[in-house]
This record gives sequence, structure tokens and C-alpha cells, in this order.
Amino acid sequence: MSQTTIPRAAVRGTASGVIFMAFFGTLWAGIGIRGMQGWEFPVLITLSLLIGVILFISAIALIKNSRQLTNEVIKKDRDRWRKRNRWFGIIFSLEGLFIAIAAFICVSTNHLNLFVPIMAFIVGAHFFPLASLFQVPIYYITGTLLCLLATIVMLTSPVKIIISDHQIMAWWVSVGFGSSLILWGTGVIVCLRGFRMLSMAQNGAGNNKVSTRL
Repeated sequence: MSQTTIPRAAVRGTASGVIFMAFFGTLWAGIGIRGMQGWEFPVLITLSLLIGVILFISAIALIKNSRQLTNEVIKKDRDRWRKRNRWFGIIFSLEGLFIAIAAFICVSTNHLNLFVPIMAFIVGAHFFPLASLFQVPIYYITGTLLCLLATIVMLTSPVKIIISDHQIMAWWVSVGFGSSLILWGTGVIVCLRGFRMLSMAQNGAGNNKVSTRL
């Protein structure tokens, strides 16, 4: 199990991950809310925004409390972080490209209903290289859950259902809310990891060393 001195960049990188989970988790909740077709819309959107804001504030707290940590890193660590950030940009760009291609194909073939679960599958798949890149094993679970969710919904759930004469986009609701819960849950775990790193750094535990893995 590899260990490294905790630099400010490590904690702030973790905080960035929490912000991503908060933002995209809330976006997926928006897809679920849209699928409800106006049913209980105010309650759902308020709750979704509240969860996203709480995660975002937690990430900001991580960033604020990391100011006291050293910003000095050896050249090897600096180069490693630059390489990670470069690969993150490549992975994120490819994810966006695949989503755009999926959207084009679904619209062109008049199968727009397939787009939401396919997008969830693509998002889930992009977590696998991120797990290895940033050495965050929980991302493997996140990616697996998102891919399984998309697959199970497409294989077992009807596209639309009627409840009390109200039409609901079942795929949008299931994948949207399911994905948001997975991403928010990941955000909570990553956030706790960040605070654990911060606490160990502040207490000088193990000469300011901590595992880079969850």
C-alpha cells in the first residue's frame, strides 16, 4: 500500500471530486424530476438542490481547511499530478464525445428513450480509468453500479408507466434518481476520505503520511 506526504493539492483534488459528484448528482436528479412530468416537482427539486448544496459546502470546507497544509511537493509528485490532470482531461473529453455520439444516434434512429440509460452507462464506464488514475477504488464500485443500473432498467423496466392517469417516464425516473444517489453516495465517501486526510495531516499522524487509497 503506497504512502505519500499529504500536500495541499491532494486534499483539494479530493474536494474537486466531491464538487463533481455534487454537481452531476444534482443534474441526474434533474433528469429524474423531468421524468416525473411535473408530479411533486417542487418537493423533489428542493430536496435535490439541498443535497447538492450540502456536498458543495463540504467540499469548500475541505479547500478552506487545506490552506494550512504544505504546498511543497517534490518534482516526482508534481509531475505525477500534472500527468493525472492531463489524463483526466482526456478521459472527460472522451466521455463527452461518446455522449454526443450516442445522442446523435438515438435522435437519428428515433430511439431517444434509449439516450438516458446509455448516457448513464457511458458515465459509469468513465469511472473505471479514473479509479486507476487517481487510485480511488470506490470509483470502481461507482462505475459498476451505474452500468448495472442502466442495463437492468433497460432490460426489466417499461419506458413509461401510468399512475393515477399520470404518465411517468420510468426510464428517466429510475436512471435519473438512481444515478444521483450513486454519485451523491460516492461524494459522501470521497468527502469523508478528504476530511480523514486533513485530520491526519493536522495531527501529524505518521509523520504526515497517509495512504493514497481508500
